Amino acid sequence: MNIKLIASVGVALGLVVPTAGFAQATLATVKERGYMNCQVGLPTPGFYALADDGTWSGLDVDMCRGVSAAIFGDPDKLEFQSVTSAVRFTALASGESDMLSRTTTWTAVRDTQLGLDFTAINFYDGQGFVVPIDSGINSAMELDGATVCVVTGTTTELNLADFFRANDMSFTPVTNENVNVIVETYLGGGCDAYTNDKSGLAARRSAFPVPNEHKILPETVSKEPLGPVVRQGDDGWANLVRWVMYGIINAEELGVTQANVAEMAATPPNPNVARLLGAEGNIGEELGVSADFMVNVISAIGNYGEAYERHVGANTPIGIPREGSLNALWTQGGIVYAPPFR
Repeated sequence: MNIKLIASVGVALGLVVPTAGFAQATLATVKERGYMNCQVGLPTPGFYALADDGTWSGLDVDMCRGVSAAIFGDPDKLEFQSVTSAVRFTALASGESDMLSRTTTWTAVRDTQLGLDFTAINFYDGQGFVVPIDSGINSAMELDGATVCVVTGTTTELNLADFFRANDMSFTPVTNENVNVIVETYLGGGCDAYTNDKSGLAARRSAFPVPNEHKILPETVSKEPLGPVVRQGDDGWANLVRWVMYGIINAEELGVTQANVAEMAATPPNPNVARLLGAEGNIGEELGVSADFMVNVISAIGNYGEAYERHVGANTPIGIPREGSLNALWTQGGIVYAPPFR
C-alpha cells in the first residue's frame, strides 16, 4: 500500500465541483488505473493508523480496503492520501481522491453545497472535551473562560462556538489545521481543554505519554454521524461505496464472518445470505463488479462488528465499548441498520 501526502490541492479553501461526465468516469478510471486513491486523515489510532513499515490500518482504512476488494478482489490496490482537514474536500472534489474515508461528519451544508455525496454512516459519534485530571474540571459546564484547542476548518470548531454561546459562557480558541500541532499544544499546556469527536479524543488520548493523566468529560455536545464521501454526480460509484458498507452490516446481522464466508458462499444457509454473497441475484453486476464482490470484501475485512472490535472496540487501546452504544446493531439496542440485499 502506497502513501501519498497532499500538502495542498488547488486553492486550499476553494472547491471545484466536477461535471457529471468527470464524476461518472470514477469506476472506469479506477479500474484502468489499477488502484484506488483513498483519502484518510493525518495518522490517528483506531481509524487511520500508520505503522512504521508504511502500512495503514483502522476502521476508516477498512472502508477503503473493502471497496478495493469489491473492485479488484484485492484489498490492497490502494494509494492512501493523508490530508489535513482544510484541504480534504478540495482533494476529493478536484479528482485527486476517488473516495474520502476519514471520520468526516455528514451535515446539510457539506451534502448540498460542496459537490459531494455522503454514502453511509460507519460510526455514530458526538463531540466532547478532554482535560488534564489535575485541572479539577469535571464537567464541560466548568469551562467558562477556558482556552480550548480545536482543529480549524471542521464542524468541531463550529460546534465549539455554538456550545459556549448556548450556555452563555466565554472561551478563547487555539486553532491549527494540523491535529498533531493541536495535540502537542494541548499536551504542552497551551490550552485548558482539547475538543474533538469523542472517538477522536479516545484515539488521541491512547497515544498520550501518560493517558491516565487525562479524562474525557461526560457531556456530548453534538451529533457526529461519520462516513465515507464521494464526488457528486456519479451515482454508480456512490452506490458501490454505499453497498460495501451496507454489505458488512448485513453480514454481521446474518452471521457471516471472515472465517466462515467461503463456506457460506459455497452452501448459503438461506436466501438472504445467498443474495449477499452473490449466489443469487445480479446486485454485483448492476454495481459494475463481480457477483461475489461481498465475498471478497468480507474475506478482506470481516463484517462490521469484526472491523469495529479489531480497531476501536473495548479490547483495543482506544477502548470504545460497542455494547449499549449507538454503534451496536439495531437488533442489540443501537442504530446501526442497513437496507437488505434483495
